[in-house]
Amino acid sequence: MTKILGTSLQAADQVALLRTLGLLLQIGLTTFAADTFGLSLQMAPLVLVFVLETLYLSLTLVLRKPLFAKESGLFIALVLDTLFWIAWLYFSGSATNAFISLLLLPIALAAVTLPIWAPWTLTGMSTLAYSLMIFTAPDAQMQHHGMDMSSHYLGMWFNFVISALVITTSVALIAKRMRRQDAQLAFMREGQLRQEQLLALGMASAQMAHQLATPLSTLRLLLDEVKEESAASQGAVSEMEAALGRCEHTLAELRLATESIRDRRQRRLLLGELVDELKQKTLLLMPQTALDWQISCSAAQLSELGVVTDMSLAPAIMALIENAARASSETCGEARVDIHIDAMPDAGQIYLQIRDYGPGIAPTLLPQLGTLLVESPKGLGVALLLSHASLERLGAQLVLANHPQGGTVAQVRFTAQAGAAPWEQCESVARGDA
Repeated sequence: MTKILGTSLQAADQVALLRTLGLLLQIGLTTFAADTFGLSLQMAPLVLVFVLETLYLSLTLVLRKPLFAKESGLFIALVLDTLFWIAWLYFSGSATNAFISLLLLPIALAAVTLPIWAPWTLTGMSTLAYSLMIFTAPDAQMQHHGMDMSSHYLGMWFNFVISALVITTSVALIAKRMRRQDAQLAFMREGQLRQEQLLALGMASAQMAHQLATPLSTLRLLLDEVKEESAASQGAVSEMEAALGRCEHTLAELRLATESIRDRRQRRLLLGELVDELKQKTLLLMPQTALDWQISCSAAQLSELGVVTDMSLAPAIMALIENAARASSETCGEARVDIHIDAMPDAGQIYLQIRDYGPGIAPTLLPQLGTLLVESPKGLGVALLLSHASLERLGAQLVLANHPQGGTVAQVRFTAQAGAAPWEQCESVARGDA
């Protein structure tokens, strides 16, 4: 709600306009319509009320943007408005004032813009003030041309109470439901924007992978010729061959991953198999990285618990490990990464935690990394965005945080698949049917 008020300047202007019209209505009724509506005016205190209310309203109009940016600021303003309305009503006829129902205006504004406790508070204040005015009024004030109007004024009081309760309950609940729907729509729009970005990235990646196939094949042929003709630079040739092999391996995996995602081929991978696969890939693709594996799972858990996976899981985790290794290398000169794996079968969770020894992530970027393309000194966060999307599609969750002792922690939370579940059950879980 604070965010809605803070970003909607039109709403603040509308509330300010309504409050200004309320003051003008009070002055107009007092000045031009007192005899028409039978208002019993006490001019000395009314002039003081108008002066104070004008000064207060002018101040709140100038400060309306920072004031209405918080729920507390708007609530205090409406409380003071209610007190000024009560003062005007008291000095212009008290309970016999025909415009007593204008006390409902601050209640209605609170019901639309604030949590449900705010209109209930204003309803209590207004009802208490009205009750004191009507039940403490002298008998002479309840007479009109010799007729006893006490029952009529009591009916007005009862009607006011019913109206306030209707506004406090029905309108407040409707407004709350609308705010919740607006929040859901905003969340869906953000998700749609993220999916559009991922689709664009996926199309660009597929096009570039297709374009890389031919030059990689040409490079392989040229490298074979260089190996045959030059024996002096054997070390450089070996490094070139390793780099080229990595490119070919990555391109082959990209093709397999594309086919797997397109055909929605998912399977249940045992936790032990996942650990072995990650160890093999890190040894092959990141041989210079110092990895500290900390596995807190028992042998039984490694062989019984599993996760839902497809060809996109390993690249998503490898991207997190590579980011961690790069951050550690740039900060302390050593590509050092801690990987901790733990399982909580009772909670149905498997945790894979990757910690680097880098500078950490700025607190302002933490909520955005992995969900949006965010420009930072290290890039746009594309790898984190893709990893987050791949893990989310598999039912996992990626959480980023700064480690208390320095560096960043990327925690992946999987839903544990226990037992030798058949392929069909695993596939339905991945789709969200089970």
